[in-house]
Amino acid sequence: MKKVYIFSGLGADERVFKYLDFKDLDITFVHWIKPSANEPLINYADRISEQIKDENAILIGLSFGGMVATEVAKIIPVEKLILISSLKTKTEIPLIYRWVGKTNLHRLVPYSILKKDHFLNRWLFGVIRKSDRDLFRRILADTDPDFLKWAINCIVKWNNLTLHPSLFHIHGTNDKLLPIHKSSEVIAIPNGGHLMIMDKAKQVSEALHRII
Repeated sequence: MKKVYIFSGLGADERVFKYLDFKDLDITFVHWIKPSANEPLINYADRISEQIKDENAILIGLSFGGMVATEVAKIIPVEKLILISSLKTKTEIPLIYRWVGKTNLHRLVPYSILKKDHFLNRWLFGVIRKSDRDLFRRILADTDPDFLKWAINCIVKWNNLTLHPSLFHIHGTNDKLLPIHKSSEVIAIPNGGHLMIMDKAKQVSEALHRII
């Protein structure tokens, strides 16, 4: 049985994966740990990698979790690295985010706005179905603001250029937060938004099983 470790998205947890069909895979969800102030992502990845107890496991990372999984895969041997709605290298970061990172404008963002359930957040994350809005609202409310600030700083300043030798990238064609046109060599999910693992769970599940 394949051993799979899953990194959820920014501030999220295993709740966003509830619609995926993992069949007979042996799944473990990696739990976020509190970052130190200004902790480099590679240091954080080293600490969180301690949760991975199996050799040559498969890592799945959603959004920011994909970036963390990418850094973890530099530290420990993994069989496969699968990214969902994420980024492979810094070249795929939207230019506006990279500019914000260089100017440090993200430090001026009122993070309380990012934790609220409003139209802009639902549009960016692709939360379309009414049935998903309650879960989305709870995830936003549960997000640690300090973790949010730290993670956003990591995203806009990410410098990775390393590609894992067994890397797979699943991305939605309608992702507003991380547009697919910035990403190369992806398994495209038609009309999938950033949180397509919820409303396009069947297509994402099928893609995962073809890869694994």
